[in-house]
Amino acid sequence: MEKLALAIFSLVVSINIGFSQTKPAEFKTITAKDLKDKISGGWAGKMIGVTYGAPTEYVFRKAINDSPIKWTPADLAGSNTQDDLYVQLAFIMAMDKNGIDVPAKNVQEVIATAGFTMWAANLQARKNYYNGIYAPLSGSPEYNYRADDIDFQIESDFIGFMNPGMIQNSINISDKIGHIMNYGDGVYGGTFVSAMESAAFFESNIEKIVESGLTAIPKESNYSKIITDVLLLHKQYPDNWKAAWKELDDKWSEIDISGAGIDFNFDATLNGAYIVMGLLYGDGDVLKTIDISTRCGQDSDCNPANAMAVLGVVKGYKNLPEEMTNQIRKIEDSAFSHTTYTFKTMVESTYNYALKFIKLNGGAISGEEIEIPVQSIKPKKLEVSFPNVVFDTVVSAFSKEKWNYKGNWQVWLVPHWEKDHAPIDQSMYASKFGDKLEFTFEGSGIALYGNLYKYGGKADFYVDGKLHQSIDTYYNYCKQEPLDICIWHVFELKPGKHTVKVVVKGEKREESLGANVCVTRAFIYKTDKKKNETYKFSFMK
Repeated sequence: MEKLALAIFSLVVSINIGFSQTKPAEFKTITAKDLKDKISGGWAGKMIGVTYGAPTEYVFRKAINDSPIKWTPADLAGSNTQDDLYVQLAFIMAMDKNGIDVPAKNVQEVIATAGFTMWAANLQARKNYYNGIYAPLSGSPEYNYRADDIDFQIESDFIGFMNPGMIQNSINISDKIGHIMNYGDGVYGGTFVSAMESAAFFESNIEKIVESGLTAIPKESNYSKIITDVLLLHKQYPDNWKAAWKELDDKWSEIDISGAGIDFNFDATLNGAYIVMGLLYGDGDVLKTIDISTRCGQDSDCNPANAMAVLGVVKGYKNLPEEMTNQIRKIEDSAFSHTTYTFKTMVESTYNYALKFIKLNGGAISGEEIEIPVQSIKPKKLEVSFPNVVFDTVVSAFSKEKWNYKGNWQVWLVPHWEKDHAPIDQSMYASKFGDKLEFTFEGSGIALYGNLYKYGGKADFYVDGKLHQSIDTYYNYCKQEPLDICIWHVFELKPGKHTVKVVVKGEKREESLGANVCVTRAFIYKTDKKKNETYKFSFMK
């Protein structure tokens, strides 16, 4: 029954994406030359921003980057290997293959079978595909521990570029694509970014562009609240972005559940706020925008890439710094990794899709003049991935007094990264039928970390004596190294004491090289209000 409902949902989504439901009442006009120039500026901006911040990606966590940044336009040559670009180009390739209203499952198939490595929510969406879990379930909190992560935000620009001034159409497409790998705030991140880019074709005031992005997402969402906070902080500290950053970090840095306890913040919300900080405090200046967005830290290549994609649309390619566009011209015929696209061909393809979406939504093209419909905006309904989930503690699998191992569990030793050191205890693993472990904890949720890798096998996961899920820990797509990652999670348990039992099945999928089930640690969560719900900024106390 669930599969039937999902099939109907997917059919309805694929039918409605990209088509106007009402006749537009008014239009905005742009020339074909300016439309292509702004699309070119958006893609060029993405390339500029990602290469500027790439060397410090996740180097600065909960800290401002005050170190020298040694970037020159020549570094743009590295943009062809950046996943911020080639992953979303794969989405466009799915459109090329399946049509402009490509169903989400077909897009998921393209990224699942692509030749590039993936991480976080994207990785789980790929694994879900091979396990028969398709969009929108592939991005749901039940099947994706990284549902609120930054993935869709990073790769959503093509939607905004293809929908000049048509924010509602960008919302509809974002809702379809975003649920492949994300949910809730994870989807809203990409929806917000693409809506800003859509607005930027006809608006140059940065604050108004940000406000246009906010109209695309539910006001009740944490994503909307943090962007509203950035606007407030910008007014309070108009000339001091570092003071604004500190206030923002104090309130919002603990919202991410997947990076909790290790200072990593993969959440779309905080990283989205850093996009907006770069835009607001950058004052329309290219280097200032990417510099501030980069120095905010965390995902410091993706955030300036998104910020500069927005600013690139505002300025257009012709108004970007000449030393940057000169360098892009040198590489404009070089293909991006794992794609058939070059800078020139992705601009041309995006432009052609934009024309198609304009026509489908009631616009008109007459020679050089293009009329684009002004759409009424209605955000999708509120989704919350992990309500009242707060990180409590992490427990290593080598804390033997905490874990009860039965059967032939062994320590997996891996070489130390420094030659003169003894091997590292990487995980506890077992592969025989009936090998089991038990772990008792106090809380309302748990994420069990272990290895997804080419020797991965299957296990049953029980909570308080009841089977919760059967998990396959195989992963060898694109030959990624063993991943220390969440292999199973459950939330919204009744607060109190709970026992998790893992029973090894001694089974594997055909392509796996073993039946090993590995465990590295457990992240424990409790039910409570998140810090941002009660925190007040210093100037409001």
